[in-house]
Amino acid sequence: MKAVVFSLGCKVNQCEGQSMISALCRGGIEATDKLEKADIYILNTCSVTAEADRKSRQTIARALKYNPNARIYVCGCSSQNNPALFADKPNVIMISGSARKMDFVNSILNNCNENKIHNNINEIPIKYEDDLLPYHTKTRSYIKIQDGCNNFCSYCVIPYLRGRCRSRDAESIYKEACLAAQTTKEIVLIGINVSAYGTDTGTNLVSLVKRLGSISARKRIGSLECTVISDELLYAMAENGFCEHFHLSLQSGSESVLKRMNRKYTPDFYLRQVEKIRKVFPCAGITTDVITGFGAETEQEFKQTEDFVQKVKFSDMHVFPYSERSGTAACKLQQIDKKVRQERALRLIETGKKLKLEFLRSQLGDVREVYAETCENGESVGYTENYVKVYSQIPLGELRKVKLNTIYKEGVKAEYYEK
Repeated sequence: MKAVVFSLGCKVNQCEGQSMISALCRGGIEATDKLEKADIYILNTCSVTAEADRKSRQTIARALKYNPNARIYVCGCSSQNNPALFADKPNVIMISGSARKMDFVNSILNNCNENKIHNNINEIPIKYEDDLLPYHTKTRSYIKIQDGCNNFCSYCVIPYLRGRCRSRDAESIYKEACLAAQTTKEIVLIGINVSAYGTDTGTNLVSLVKRLGSISARKRIGSLECTVISDELLYAMAENGFCEHFHLSLQSGSESVLKRMNRKYTPDFYLRQVEKIRKVFPCAGITTDVITGFGAETEQEFKQTEDFVQKVKFSDMHVFPYSERSGTAACKLQQIDKKVRQERALRLIETGKKLKLEFLRSQLGDVREVYAETCENGESVGYTENYVKVYSQIPLGELRKVKLNTIYKEGVKAEYYEK
């Protein structure tokens, strides 16, 4: 018996998918995350955009091309959002939502398929479900520290699908980090809203950063809101082995657009937070997400975003056109033509490429530690502490010092540095 757990979307979904794979293996079923021929497919879906929903549904057809007789099980945010979209698909045995994924796996292991739409689908937990046990490999390990979000940005459906912020116990995180450090040289803290860690339990991210200081692996935080940046957090990261890379969500560089998005900051405040980071980490890689063509966005507002990202000098940007999500406040706004959204996204992507090249050039000649994680055409590929993609001859699974020499492909080429 072989199973595929195919996860779409965010790193949290990927981490939960790996935990499902571990549970299946413990139950005696061979399991993988690669979409290939199998007897069972568990599709761990995403609903962050309409495109994510579409891809989630299309994955069923992709799976059935490998095995037309396979049994299909669906879970995740897209099926939580609208289980009916999956119920009439061929070979779908059971559908669950974004919660209790380990219970869902147990139902599959026990061949429980009395109800096509699983009872869990209507349950969004109020406490953190601390039952994930992903298998940690020699590549970087993702450790989930919280779930849910209280922000309710006007464009985002995730709080309705994942629920309110729920933080994991620090000791549980520490134990998993100790376990992961036995096989990996880098751990990444992830969550639906990492910045909110501890707000529901009377602690905070600074405490967790300090608690993980003794972990031998280097450490990275997956994504942050600019509102959580403080001198206390920055110095705690510097003193406890955390990488100088900050994925700092922006979404727009226009104050009026940010207000319509229900984001809790202004461009000026965001820029001051970036300046705080660079005082403690002068060579920090600062990456971000930007949405183009959000409801009622004018050309002038878009130009404000173009100007702002150049002022910040991001090291890389993830740019995507706005996607309406049914039930969110943003759907009530005047909608921009999709061609305009896409055209603005392409313009901003070009700006992002120039900023990335500028950042890469500023790093040439530096000596950096690189963790070699994958291999491409005989070269190992990994990342520096400040998230520069590096091509070198470092053996896979090794963390070594290199000198960054030349711009190459999507990053830089480097050679060993021995001194």
